[in-house]
Amino acid sequence: MLLTGLVKMITTAVVIIAVTLSVARLGPRLGGVIAGTPIVLGPAFFFLGLERPPSFLADAAVATLHALTATLVFLVAYVLAAARLGPVASLATAVAAWVAAAAAFATIPGGWVVGLAAYAALFALAAAIRRRLDLPRPRVRAPTRRLDLLVRGLAGGVLVGVVTTVAAEAGPRVAGTLTGFPVGFTMISLTLHQRFGPAVARATLATAQGGMLSLVAFASVEAATAPVAGGMGAFALAFAASVTVSMALLAAGHRAERRRSGTSG
Repeated sequence: MLLTGLVKMITTAVVIIAVTLSVARLGPRLGGVIAGTPIVLGPAFFFLGLERPPSFLADAAVATLHALTATLVFLVAYVLAAARLGPVASLATAVAAWVAAAAAFATIPGGWVVGLAAYAALFALAAAIRRRLDLPRPRVRAPTRRLDLLVRGLAGGVLVGVVTTVAAEAGPRVAGTLTGFPVGFTMISLTLHQRFGPAVARATLATAQGGMLSLVAFASVEAATAPVAGGMGAFALAFAASVTVSMALLAAGHRAERRRSGTSG
């Protein structure tokens, strides 16, 4: 069991580091598509699909969907807290908000359709808050540091290892909820806030809400198709749905930039 867990951790860490490097080197368009892929959800459900029955996968994916809804609360909480608090206090506030929200959403009855409806409702509320704040969009090119890559890869690897070898024994709800924990956003928010200040961190986390839709697509398709397609079939369909949504978001963003450029010109 220990050897299996180490293999999962190392494999996931390598995937996360490789994706991060690709995003930095391939440019914003192709890199944006890659960044939107489920680099933590994917390995977690891949390994779960090899070891767990379809019913477990479906229930875990529903729990992950609820956890992603809690992640919206995390993002909004950080954006609001960072207006007055420092990076550590803002992160602590956001994590506490995620824990409370995840516990509350976990009690919602019903399957992935109900979970998706709950996400849509909270997404609309988060979008309204974002529009009301009207945050500036500072452009910062952050260098990719080896230590950041290592920490991000190790954190993701540990999370997947815990979910697939330990939390899975506690049931699909625990495994799915932990899979949806915003491990990437915790590091991104703290790093940006410390290096570039609250304005950059707030703007980045506010715009990240839209990018989460690719993860929502992954969890929803996984939950819907696992009972029919099985572990690997559901994983393939979920991954394809996630990439499709990422590409659609990227295309929509590109069109919006062209419209703004045309208006300003």
